[in-house]
Amino acid sequence: MASPRHPLSVRAVALVQVQRLQTFAFSVRWSDGSNTFVRRSWGEFRQLQKTLKDTFPVEAGLLRRSDRILPRLPDTPLLMRGGRTGRGLARLRLLDTYAQALLATAERVSRSLALTNFFAPQPLDLEPVLPPGSLVILPAPEEPLSEPANSLAIHSLEAQRLRCLQPFRTQDTQGRPFLAGAQESLDVLLRHPSGWWLVENEDLQTAWFPAPYLEEVALGQDKEAGLNLGTIGTQFCASRAYEGSRDDELSVPVGARVRVLQTSDRGWWLCRYSGKTGLLPAVLLQPEGLGSLLSGTGILGEDTAEEATTIPPAVPTRPPLSAIQSRCCTITRRALGRAPGPLGPP
Repeated sequence: MASPRHPLSVRAVALVQVQRLQTFAFSVRWSDGSNTFVRRSWGEFRQLQKTLKDTFPVEAGLLRRSDRILPRLPDTPLLMRGGRTGRGLARLRLLDTYAQALLATAERVSRSLALTNFFAPQPLDLEPVLPPGSLVILPAPEEPLSEPANSLAIHSLEAQRLRCLQPFRTQDTQGRPFLAGAQESLDVLLRHPSGWWLVENEDLQTAWFPAPYLEEVALGQDKEAGLNLGTIGTQFCASRAYEGSRDDELSVPVGARVRVLQTSDRGWWLCRYSGKTGLLPAVLLQPEGLGSLLSGTGILGEDTAEEATTIPPAVPTRPPLSAIQSRCCTITRRALGRAPGPLGPP
């Protein structure tokens, strides 16, 4: 890219268990406006801590304790409620606090090469699928809705495209305005039994959306008729950085999440990224699976229906804890009982 980038924010979003290995997934927002997802192990974070101490001995307080600005990384107790998974979720919250504290330090630390390289996407982060038998556990947010719900859930990584019946205005998972127009296509990432589903629009905004406003799109009614319907609208990931050399080309960093608008057998696909539309080499793009799911973690924002001439569909109410407990199995009730606090939709 034109200038070196550095992480602006890092947010823990999920615990990923692959057989006996636990990794922690993070959403990283970069100074060039891009967003990526990375997975790191507890051991890799401990090594990062050691590297930062060696690189910044003054900031680590090795020469004088009063000069210390590097945050500490304490571990969780070996024996915890919920067993190995419970400990993994506790570590996830510790790492979330630790990563945010690192970025709040002096620029010489927060923009250092060691920190930038650590959060830069690696080949493992760009894999489109996880190994068979992997578990993706989405924790409840610390700042929840007024009504609790189940916090531990394992979800499919495959999105489904639906169409909005009528205009609806809400907020996305980052608190920004989210407006879906009539007949606009949205990707459904997660289906929650409350009737609020997690969706994503063409600009890669994710938001909790009322399910009654959505309907399936018949194959023959898709506006992109004549194109590859199995690929159009799908979110892809850039396996390498690319700098466009022409006005009709896009420039993307490694790990960039782009939306494919049109495919071609000539090796160049029309894509949308960061509000811009242009061409990218198809060889650089691979289907994104895990990032599509992890982009949906967040808290449901305030919602208000836009005025319309026809009666809008009924918006489902947010479910109380008692309703969830009455319909869930014993394992789910135990998970609810282990939850550290009130929870919101996953």
